Amino acid sequence: MTNHSEHFYTPGDGIKMFYRFYPGAQGGTKTPILCMHGLTRNSRDFEDISPRLAAMGHDVIAIDVRGRGFSDYDPDPARYIPLTYVNDIFGMLEERGITQVATLGTSMGGLMTMIMAKLKPGLITRACINDIGPVLQTEGIERIKGYVGGSRDFATWDDASAALRAINGIAFPKETSDAFWLAFAKRTCREDETGRIRLDYDPEISKPVKGGDVAPVDMWPFFEALRGIPLLLIRGELTDLLSPDTVKDMKTRHGKMDVVQVPDVGHAPLLTEEAAWSAISTFY
Repeated sequence: MTNHSEHFYTPGDGIKMFYRFYPGAQGGTKTPILCMHGLTRNSRDFEDISPRLAAMGHDVIAIDVRGRGFSDYDPDPARYIPLTYVNDIFGMLEERGITQVATLGTSMGGLMTMIMAKLKPGLITRACINDIGPVLQTEGIERIKGYVGGSRDFATWDDASAALRAINGIAFPKETSDAFWLAFAKRTCREDETGRIRLDYDPEISKPVKGGDVAPVDMWPFFEALRGIPLLLIRGELTDLLSPDTVKDMKTRHGKMDVVQVPDVGHAPLLTEEAAWSAISTFY
């Protein structure tokens, strides 16, 4: 596995943002890839795929947006919105001297991709978005509202695994092994200094979500900013967040978007599935 280094970037409001940097093989001569996670997730979601991308010659940056993982929690929950995270990323990229990136965004990370394309034309050279679109299905939104910010402390890793299986089992119905769900828990939770295991995000991130401030009301202008940029959409066959009709509209409006569906998976694919990785490795 490719080694990575760990870094912090502090924007003007003083909230530190954590990210992992995976140096690309042969000096990282290809365009850097920026990996952006979903609402309640963190950079560990990309710990399997980042070394693979780095081995292809890309420097890879996997972030923890504020309020997740090793990034600081924000005392003002109103700032837990994609626009804030995007501005944090712009500052981090500027600090590193990166003027162009390819992006890989899961769920919320895909919405951030669209916003970045709209606000900084020319920054993104190609984009992969994972199980997300400009229109979100009500069923999926209500499911997310139902668990985000809820019970978050566990006595053992077995307890954490069981809780996460109960929440996410609908997305991975064929994953029945304890090993899979333990690995899932290790990416989603962290053991604190007291030995308690907790979900690795600030429960206050739920406030904007439950208040309806998930994304701008009309995301189509942001999605359309990706027109002319090579675009790959990964969709879980069982997803409750991204409808086939929305995918059809996305293909029409973009013109050249490629779509790969991951069988027997809901929201959101892990990206290491055979169908997903085959498409991603070819795309980048």
